[in-house]
Amino acid sequence: MNELRRVYLDHNATAPVHPEVLEAMLPFFQSEYGNPSSVHQFGRSVKAKISEARETVAHAMGADPSEIYFTSGGTEADNLAVKGAAFARGPNGGGIITSTIEHPAILEVAKYLSKNGYKSAIVEVDSDAMVDPEAVREAIDDETIIVSIMHGNSEVGSIQPVKKITGIVKERGVLMHTDAVQTFCKIPLNVDDLGVDMMSVSGHKIYAAKGVGALYIRKGTKIHPLAHGGHHERGRRAGTENVAGIIGFAKAVEIGMANMDTYIEHVKSLRDDLQKRITDEIPFVRLNGHPTERTPGTLNMSFECVEGEALLINLDMVGIAISTGSACSSGSLDPSHVLMAMGIPHEIIHGSLRFSFGSGNTTEDVDYVMSHLPRIINTIREISPLWNPQKQEVISLEQAESDANLGR
Repeated sequence: MNELRRVYLDHNATAPVHPEVLEAMLPFFQSEYGNPSSVHQFGRSVKAKISEARETVAHAMGADPSEIYFTSGGTEADNLAVKGAAFARGPNGGGIITSTIEHPAILEVAKYLSKNGYKSAIVEVDSDAMVDPEAVREAIDDETIIVSIMHGNSEVGSIQPVKKITGIVKERGVLMHTDAVQTFCKIPLNVDDLGVDMMSVSGHKIYAAKGVGALYIRKGTKIHPLAHGGHHERGRRAGTENVAGIIGFAKAVEIGMANMDTYIEHVKSLRDDLQKRITDEIPFVRLNGHPTERTPGTLNMSFECVEGEALLINLDMVGIAISTGSACSSGSLDPSHVLMAMGIPHEIIHGSLRFSFGSGNTTEDVDYVMSHLPRIINTIREISPLWNPQKQEVISLEQAESDANLGR
């Protein structure tokens, strides 16, 4: 019996640790085990390595090393940025503006703040999951503290016009934050070009380990710490640093920046090839997200008359790892909030798949997906009441109900 081929197309969820990253981390579990807050040689040596890592991360985004604060990942960075800005304003409240397609780390923070004396405004997106800068302008008022709009969406890949939004936000003297977890080290990114005051990034999306990330905070930006204790990260984030994680993160950034052009060309080619083949070989499909302004490795498509969870399970059984358009893996059967915000009908959302490519994927991976995907979709459609197997077409709900009543 042949061994099952394994194809991983879920890099927007997480990426494998790069061998060079792991190699860079290992000494800090063994020989370089000092606490960077200690004044002896063991501690000073590790502290110096963290400083070098901070410089690497800062250089990659055009920042000063003093503006980089290491965190446990993108979620903590988002929380520190938005809650920190709100709490720095004081107990008198104020407002946050964000969009309907943000990561839960932003949307849940907005909900939390709105229950604790602050205001929140959620800006809608269009059918391509794009935020209109003018909608942000209209939402800003005299009480607005911070605007948080992500750079690249994790589900459909749409890249937001952050630079234009920041220009509007700065006219009103409001803070601007962006979640760049899905774009850092994947496409060109510069904090001064974007004009943002804060930017969240994460390690495990770029082949570093899970549990490490960073928040860029522009000099002069007032942020209240969320955790209190020691004076780590210059008083902004208490707790002994994740030294091995930070060192590995910096190595991943170094590799990512050195290979960015090659990475973009490679994953975009694979993505476009898979998109074309799906469109050519499978009827009744649609692309979700902006057709051109999207992250190079992200492809989100809906398949009519198909249940996404069944599709995911069937693909997993042949060794293909992808993500669906609903949050089933997190214990919820609710449809994707991103696809809902785009105005896609629920029945189509539940037939959505996200393919996200990485540097290790190959054309053989695309071939393997297409050797199974059409057959699996046809099998699932055969049992759908909204599919006509004779004509190989979608029928309306009304027609399906009529056929059921006639006993067809």
